Amino acid sequence: MRTLAIFGYGPGLGAGTAQVFGHNGFRIAAIGRDPGAAAERVAGLRAVGIDAEPFAADITDPAQLTGVIARVEEELGPIEVAVHAAAAGISVRSASTREVDRAALEVPFALKVYSSIQLGRELLPGMLARGRGALLFSSGASEVNLQPYLANMGVALGAQRAYVRQLAAELDGTGVFAGLLAIGSLIENSAVQHQVDAHPELIPDGMVLPRIGNAELGAEYWRMYTERDTVEVEIGF
Repeated sequence: MRTLAIFGYGPGLGAGTAQVFGHNGFRIAAIGRDPGAAAERVAGLRAVGIDAEPFAADITDPAQLTGVIARVEEELGPIEVAVHAAAAGISVRSASTREVDRAALEVPFALKVYSSIQLGRELLPGMLARGRGALLFSSGASEVNLQPYLANMGVALGAQRAYVRQLAAELDGTGVFAGLLAIGSLIENSAVQHQVDAHPELIPDGMVLPRIGNAELGAEYWRMYTERDTVEVEIGF
């Protein structure tokens, strides 16, 4: 059985992706910072017949990311597909582009850039040796559409996008695929959706955020993995 490892597993993107891949023959490694939450979400997957195991790690910590990759592959075998689904809460945002400084970029870069690069460095040697595999990354609206109130995240997502595009070009013809899913809507049932609903003041006055279901996102990741015809995909814009 092939293994899908979801780094930053949550009730939104992670859950939707796990459902689709799980029902297509993958076992799921659900990796999250909170051990209790990871175990609870895995219980939900098992309840619908999906083989899944929980793992706890903060993927912004390099040692923890290295350690959890080793634990997953020791228990479940080689990681065939890795999904980098980690996202920051909206409270991490900058108030405006002019206020972005080094400190404002620390969390976004650790979450979306440094951990993405480390994930590639850790998993690619094995994938390339086997001649198959996929690295799937997630992005958001603030890199595609100018949103000054999310400027620090937009800067990080721009750097992540450059990394994935360059990586995909280098991997062409190797049997290993790298792709980026840019999500332009608020993911239903995600932690960010609950945060926005509880604190609407976090969103600029007059802005209405469209919403998208996690099943649709999981289906798009499956299409990217199986068809491998598009490195960058936008959805929910």
